[in-house]
Amino acid sequence: MLNLVLFGPPGAGKGTQSQKLIDKYGLIHLSTGDLLRGEISQGTELGLEAKKLMDQGLLVPDAVVIGMIENKLDANKDAKGFIFDGFPRTVAQAEALDNLLESKASAISGMIALEVDDDELERRLLLRGKDSGRPDDADPAIIRKRIKEYNDKTTPVAGYYKNQDKFTSINGIGSIDEIFSAIVAVTEKY
Repeated sequence: MLNLVLFGPPGAGKGTQSQKLIDKYGLIHLSTGDLLRGEISQGTELGLEAKKLMDQGLLVPDAVVIGMIENKLDANKDAKGFIFDGFPRTVAQAEALDNLLESKASAISGMIALEVDDDELERRLLLRGKDSGRPDDADPAIIRKRIKEYNDKTTPVAGYYKNQDKFTSINGIGSIDEIFSAIVAVTEKY
């Protein structure tokens, strides 16, 4: 089973490259944001618990998110693999994910990080903001804050996977196809 963590700051191209990986390898996209919205709309026990917390402005605890991921894994037992997008964001989440996958006789195959310098990220997000309608893609100050938040909080997760020899950095600047070719070259080694 091919289980990839696609990593990178906002604007690095994770969404674009995830779709290409899904199409090539038949993987299931596992976005924690999508999972939360899905569980809430289905009115599941985990979804109701998450909604209650979110309505209070609180973060959904890792245990709830891991429970949602487990539900998705169980619902797709015959999957060729998964792309984890937006998760894990902390070392504790990475450890919890490893434990969950181990209980399913699986593991993370690797983490692929799309590396893009901050100026290019800001340029891309401002460009995306013209079409996306997302206010967080239109304000340079918010964009810089999002990039700083990513750099501050997620760097330890990269170290976690480096310690397992599962981390690869890919240059995220170039054409979509050039970047995808580099990702495939890494993925083929798993």
